[in-house]
Amino acid sequence: MDTTEDKLAHVKERMRSTWMAGDFGQIARYIETCAAEFVARLDLKPGMRVLDVACGTGNLALPAARAGARVSGLDIAPNLLEQARIRAASEGLDINFVEGDAERLTFPDGEFDVVMTMFGAMFAPRPEVAASEMARVCKPGGRIAMANWTPQGFTGKMFSLGSKYIPPPKGVPAPVQWGDEAMVQDRLGPYASDIRCTRQMAIFDYEFTPREVVGLFREFFGPTKVAFSRLDAAGQEAYERDLIQLWAADNQASKGRTLVPSEYLEVIAVRRTER
Repeated sequence: MDTTEDKLAHVKERMRSTWMAGDFGQIARYIETCAAEFVARLDLKPGMRVLDVACGTGNLALPAARAGARVSGLDIAPNLLEQARIRAASEGLDINFVEGDAERLTFPDGEFDVVMTMFGAMFAPRPEVAASEMARVCKPGGRIAMANWTPQGFTGKMFSLGSKYIPPPKGVPAPVQWGDEAMVQDRLGPYASDIRCTRQMAIFDYEFTPREVVGLFREFFGPTKVAFSRLDAAGQEAYERDLIQLWAADNQASKGRTLVPSEYLEVIAVRRTER
């Protein structure tokens, strides 16, 4: 009989293999501008110590390093880290990329001025543990900055659709709960003296049709690729049809182009000063 630890290990291994599937770099490049804008609003100063949790291919880490920060990036998927290292090296940026788990950060207490994550730590299966770890490595008075897809936004709707075809692991909270302000207060409130939440928009902009966008995600976006692989032919056909309809319904462009805004919650929490 599996223990709770065994089940957790299975969930994390499944998560790791999911994010290693496809080629997330092909998806991440479409939100590089959004990531750079998020980092710019943090107003990082040269010499600041910054950690990017669930850093992926480096969309936050690179602009932070360009601003002069001393940056570390951590992710569960080694293939994404390799892409991040290549991108950093191509710009001559010195960033410490390490493989690791958002629920077990391999850094000392109070190590960082800013702990940031964009569409990353929200996927940790135990959100309270991830919140505790981000707070632990953030220095008193420092900031925890998150960008989390909202349940009602486009990406939230896309995840909801996917869960109808492939149910998520039992007992694991939906990642988009991190896009709910009350949930953020519950999870980060014990560690923060101030939490400010602002709704922002990421813009998905593709020079091709919604049908082709779905093809892109099916080939390169790990969660979508894995979902299709677990469905039979009829299920794949239905899932593809529903995804195309979702993208087409929210598309604000025409003539073979796809332009879809997707809401996310920007969270800035100030780490409570220890008494």
